[in-house]
Amino acid sequence: MQQGYPPQGYGAPPMNSQQQMYQQQHMYQQQGQMYQQMPGQHMPPQGYPQQGYPPQMQQQPQQQGNWKDQLALPARDERYRTEDVTATKGNEFEDYFLKRELLMGIFEKGFERPSPIQEESIPIALTGRDILARAKNGTGKTAAFTIPVLEKVDVSKRAIQAILLVPTRELALQTSQVCKELGKHLGVQVMVTTGGTSLKDDIMRLHQPVHIVVATPGRLVDLASKNVAKLNQATMLVMDEADKLLSPEFQPVISQLIDFTPKNRQILLYSATFPVTVKAFKDKYLRKPYVINLMEELTLKGITQYYAFVEEKQKVHCLNTLFSKLQINQSIIFCNSVNRVELLAKKITELGYSCFYIHAKMMQSHRNRVFHDFRNGQCRNLVSSDLFTRGIDIQSVNVVINFDFPKNAETYLHRVGRSGRFGHLGISVNLITYDDRFNLFRIEQELGTEIQQIPPVIDPAVYCR
Repeated sequence: MQQGYPPQGYGAPPMNSQQQMYQQQHMYQQQGQMYQQMPGQHMPPQGYPQQGYPPQMQQQPQQQGNWKDQLALPARDERYRTEDVTATKGNEFEDYFLKRELLMGIFEKGFERPSPIQEESIPIALTGRDILARAKNGTGKTAAFTIPVLEKVDVSKRAIQAILLVPTRELALQTSQVCKELGKHLGVQVMVTTGGTSLKDDIMRLHQPVHIVVATPGRLVDLASKNVAKLNQATMLVMDEADKLLSPEFQPVISQLIDFTPKNRQILLYSATFPVTVKAFKDKYLRKPYVINLMEELTLKGITQYYAFVEEKQKVHCLNTLFSKLQINQSIIFCNSVNRVELLAKKITELGYSCFYIHAKMMQSHRNRVFHDFRNGQCRNLVSSDLFTRGIDIQSVNVVINFDFPKNAETYLHRVGRSGRFGHLGISVNLITYDDRFNLFRIEQELGTEIQQIPPVIDPAVYCR
């Protein structure tokens, strides 16, 4: 009689080897389930190997649904967030059918769900349509355009396929870093090129594969006109802080740059403010753009704004009082001139507080060093000119102080938007002299916001939750 286990039924035809194998697997599964249900520790039944019992408990190949379990997620940010980033439609990043490798980068960056600007922007950008998007500072605009760009780039093509234009060198560094972090599993090559750095290094870099270029306009036009940066396959052009890029100082360079790109390009414009210059550009270059406007009000919900009336000679004393009374994680203090930035930084250091300073007349390598060290929390306070007002995203900044009050509403909006990033809380304190009083009133009216008189004590819950 042919041996089989369990015994074959009477009169049943003998089993072939394949049937025996299936029979044995079935028996292993039944025995394994019994073993799991038995209380306490038990030896496997006789004839089963000591190791790897029960068989179905051995390591199976990774199931497809479990890829998220393998991610190196950062610690969850438990701080309070405002409606600027929480008032969403309830979409998930998976809803956009993004590449698995891109989703891995998104979750490992700490993003959980898309913010309102990301919900509006990502699906439209993926269809290839031009976009004109207006959203507040610090609500996730950078990821709103980098995610669709990374999704659409074909890494097998050795060509520049996307251009991300920004107005300042610091913002270029920050944006390229976001691109690299989100696309780290994609094998995408990101290059950053700005004025003030070695042209020779950029030329050498362009001899290697580059898929995405993050740049300030002048340097990229220089490389394109030398035929070093070939932009004839760059079908995506993104302009961050578009209002600044389309101001008179940049406009001719931008027009020149667009001529190097193909006719079927997709143009995406993002900013918090859109003056008349943007409308002229839109009418000339954008084809039936999808307009996103998430700006019912201009200032962020999480930022409480105060003013203090002071004489010019009292400003440093007032600043000293603020430092001693406020619970500052990190602060940015704005001045209206390069000279005043350096003088104030010296004064703050003499008062015994840690302080860096940054302005446009510094060497680029020094600017990069200050920006990097301040981001990494090596210093609590940064004195800056308006160089640092746009797009700079340092999550731990919860206090902005206008040591010198700005001349216009646009500058004010961008300055105070350095605190309260991504729906977190922050405060701005404005030191107002007699000459600033009309400016204060005008800016309040233009922005439709309220700047309150500073109370003797500010409740930490307003900016520290």
